[in-house]
Amino acid sequence: MKRSLRNPIEMKRLKKIASGKKNILIIVSDYTRAAPNDKMIPPLLEELESAGCKAENITALVANGLHKPLPRSELEEFYGEVSNLVELVNHDAEDDEQLVYLGRTSFGTKLWVNKLVVDYDLVIATGLIEPHFFAGYSGGRKSILPGVAGRESIYQNHSFKMISHSKARSGIIEGNPIHEDMFEAAQMAGLDYILNFIVSRNGRVSRAVAGDPYKAHIAGVKLLEEKVKVKVPSRADIVITSNGGYPLDRDLYQAVKGISTGEAIVKRGGVIIILSECIDGIGRGHEEFYKLMAEAKSPEEVLERIRRNEPIKDQWEAHILARTLKVASVIVVTKNIKHSLLEDMHLIPASSVEEALDISFRLVGAESKITAVPDGPYVIPYC
Repeated sequence: MKRSLRNPIEMKRLKKIASGKKNILIIVSDYTRAAPNDKMIPPLLEELESAGCKAENITALVANGLHKPLPRSELEEFYGEVSNLVELVNHDAEDDEQLVYLGRTSFGTKLWVNKLVVDYDLVIATGLIEPHFFAGYSGGRKSILPGVAGRESIYQNHSFKMISHSKARSGIIEGNPIHEDMFEAAQMAGLDYILNFIVSRNGRVSRAVAGDPYKAHIAGVKLLEEKVKVKVPSRADIVITSNGGYPLDRDLYQAVKGISTGEAIVKRGGVIIILSECIDGIGRGHEEFYKLMAEAKSPEEVLERIRRNEPIKDQWEAHILARTLKVASVIVVTKNIKHSLLEDMHLIPASSVEEALDISFRLVGAESKITAVPDGPYVIPYC
């Protein structure tokens, strides 16, 4: 982290940029991301303090997107020592009082962002660069849209047309309209600087990039691509995967990311087995996701309802899950969601991997080809 701050990409060192700034905003990842904020924020604060910036003039804005903001007690628990170093503020995409309108992107997205992004003299985004199931990769520009954007802006960026684009897939940036729209939004919002990182399989920070919001992010993406893109010889009858462990596997809503990893390499008519603890069940504040899936008679009906009635909260997650269910059966291995609720959503419940395999063999045969992707959404397998 310190080395990347000393050697920023295509920008002056942060302490020079921050010198003389009255107030500084640091955008931080929310509770669904495995962000080591306790390791990342202190060296960033040290860099700012060396420029004469005082802690009381620095605010951390939690990029919740449309995820339900944590209550204060849980916020302090999740961010630990960081909550004692700077003021932590929850972004709420559905609170119009927090938002300011900045205009439209070339994709027609009306951009509403948290007022603090506009009011502060220097805006720094921190975050994790990892594969993302429709934005290509996370990190960089994504801290603005959807991170600290308004509900309407997120709906438009995640619309039926955008999600349906053939390049709105994990590992693809060039020609991906969702990525390009996010980048335009970051420019319009005036994002000044980023500090992004890459984690290894054991969750440790392995690389970090800092500097220009676009060029530093792309540099991080190139570093990551060498590690996460894995060619497989052929599609499999059964794909066993996970949602990458805590915190990404804390609910079914997030588990769609792991399911989409299976979608990339499963045969038509095959089976995807997803292991996800789901301690928060289907997901806090994601009732619409459940309703979209459960109230439809088929995956095709889910997609038609979204196309006809958008915007609908959580439609993108339902869109990708329904798209996958048109290709393969999905078995969810968890003990924290009632099996009847999973069945309502056109999913097959199981309490163990062994049970899931028994069901799979009945569906596609005992001699089926199996591919395992233990790291779920943190890997980009391709044929």
